[in-house]
Amino acid sequence: MLTLPATAAVDDDVAALYRKINWRLLPFLLVCYLFAYLDRVNVGFAKLQMQADLGFSDAAYGVGAGIFFIGYVLFEIPSNLMLPRVGARKTFSRILVLWGITSACMLFVRNVPMFYAMRFLLGVFEAGFAPGMIYYLSCWYGPQRMARAIALVFLAGPIGGIVGGPVSAWLITSLAGAGGLAGWQWMFLIEGLPCILLGVLAWRLLADRPADVSWLSSSEKRLLDSELGGTAGHSHSFKAVAKDPKIYVLASAYFCIIATIYALSFWLPTLIAAQGVTDTLQLGRYSAVPYIAAAIAMYTMGRRSDRLGERRFHSAVPAALGGLLLAGSILADGNLFASMLLLTLATAAFWMAYTVFWAMPSEHIKGPAAAGGIALINTIGLSGGFWGPAIIGWAKSATGNLHLGVLIIACLPVTAALIIL
Repeated sequence: MLTLPATAAVDDDVAALYRKINWRLLPFLLVCYLFAYLDRVNVGFAKLQMQADLGFSDAAYGVGAGIFFIGYVLFEIPSNLMLPRVGARKTFSRILVLWGITSACMLFVRNVPMFYAMRFLLGVFEAGFAPGMIYYLSCWYGPQRMARAIALVFLAGPIGGIVGGPVSAWLITSLAGAGGLAGWQWMFLIEGLPCILLGVLAWRLLADRPADVSWLSSSEKRLLDSELGGTAGHSHSFKAVAKDPKIYVLASAYFCIIATIYALSFWLPTLIAAQGVTDTLQLGRYSAVPYIAAAIAMYTMGRRSDRLGERRFHSAVPAALGGLLLAGSILADGNLFASMLLLTLATAAFWMAYTVFWAMPSEHIKGPAAAGGIALINTIGLSGGFWGPAIIGWAKSATGNLHLGVLIIACLPVTAALIIL
């Protein structure tokens, strides 16, 4: 009889502790990742004007959109291996300021080599941000809460699609010609500069680890440490992690998921425009719809995965279903309603798979090596962000339509599902 009230009291303390942590960390990290996602994919809307202004081919656009990930991949592991030593505060501040400056400087692009160079630099400067956040969250959230925490922060991706589509379309159309700049130039400038401010705020607001914060009491820090399982026994070295075959299994699945997500992100405005939507503002509103569904779906799936303590099927089933839906969208070509429905459901499914996927590595790798291990998975997998958009661009240039590229991309999440299972 005495155990139940004691257990209930501890549960209440843990719930109160995580309410405090949630409000201190998650909204700020969500806003930071929102601009990260927006600055990666706003080139999809810039394409509507930029391609005509600068004379880019579809293949050149696809390569330029994806070359961001080459720079990202090359510098990601060094960035994340340094994170436990340098600290999250300095790391995130550096990343935010440098990528904000680079994104704003996209307005100076005049030709294909400059386009490639700026996209490459954007990837270099943002390298390590997403896996760094996953590692940082693992310092605060135990396995029972990790998928929900990731889902809340990574809601920034769908929110970036919801907000970014209409806002980018509005900036491109309403500011076209203002101050002698094209609308796409204003879009890059306005959407890039807030990251510099966020970098300054990261320096001021974030702590490197729970032990450093003043807003948790000593008893709350001890309770958090017990929730995390303490630090004993988590001594994986990065060398040991790099030899773990499971890391490469996870990375190959992630490659397929990421290639699909970014192919859709960069080409979604074009896919919708191919259904007869010509007005840029209307195109922005339509582009937001799939991400509204994705935001709801990924949070729901994250909660369900945490509650049931199951990861594989919660990631694999949506991935496979999304691939089938994306392939089906080819059959609906010419029918705006059917195409939007299939693209919306497919997008939601891919983001569900992505969210739950990232709860798996943090359960497998513990301690300081987790930063490097997560970065290794992300480095290998994120190269899919280059191949996904590029495949569609090459296929469209070769065939004159989007069908072949979309069909190839649709096979990837089905492959990811098989690997995860």
